[in-house]
Amino acid sequence: MKKSLVISASAIVALMAITSCSGKQQNNNAVITKESVEEEVRDFVYPLPTAFQITDMLNEIGADYMITLCNDETAVDKYLTEPKRAINLGVYSADVCYASTYNQHPTVMLYMDVIRKLIDDLDMTQAVDPELPSKIENNENNKDELTKLITDSFYDAYEYLNKNDRGPVSLLIVAGSWTEGLFLATHISEYTFNNKEMVKIVMSQKEPLDKLMSLLDKYKGNESIDDITADLTPLHTIFSQVEDGGISEAQCNEIKTIVDAIRSKAVAY
Repeated sequence: MKKSLVISASAIVALMAITSCSGKQQNNNAVITKESVEEEVRDFVYPLPTAFQITDMLNEIGADYMITLCNDETAVDKYLTEPKRAINLGVYSADVCYASTYNQHPTVMLYMDVIRKLIDDLDMTQAVDPELPSKIENNENNKDELTKLITDSFYDAYEYLNKNDRGPVSLLIVAGSWTEGLFLATHISEYTFNNKEMVKIVMSQKEPLDKLMSLLDKYKGNESIDDITADLTPLHTIFSQVEDGGISEAQCNEIKTIVDAIRSKAVAY
């Protein structure tokens, strides 16, 4: 599996072309960051912020960690079809983000075992660093490194699947992860609308959902993609009605109800 950052000679040439302007003087003050290089080198850039975006915001506002919200790890053996495995790989990945954000190391390792099984079942072991679990264990007290390790694994898996003509599978994983992130945000508190910061987190997911729906539309006609698209459409409709800077209590409650239904279907077996 390729490392998080591998720059070949051709990539360097491409990067030089990107960072210069045709016929214009190059900006000597321009800073080439590791992240920008990775983005240019990768053929398939992960399309949405990972679930760390939501779980980190939950941590920052002081929301409680609730392990009972995460998908049951024992259910992994009951997901027998490729779409179910893909969606729940996304769900469990979000649960790993949630646990690692809150420094719940034993839970992180538990869910990493679950994720490893699904990766095997989906025949994508080449997409993930085989040493990832040990690296995570060795960095249990380093939140930044944990975030990087897990995030890089998302990027690698997404790119691997798309390079191997398995785009629909990659999007099912993305959809599962996004749905679980929003599920966690809307179910941390029974009274989401009464928490101003929680409402901001919910509203921040409008743009990612727009992007996700656009990506899913590219695979219209694929049965599994059409199915998840149909599930997300009512949610997309509600978000489309939310004005910038404001959301009603009725809209917030409806989002919570719809997300609950989508997630319940996703994790059912």
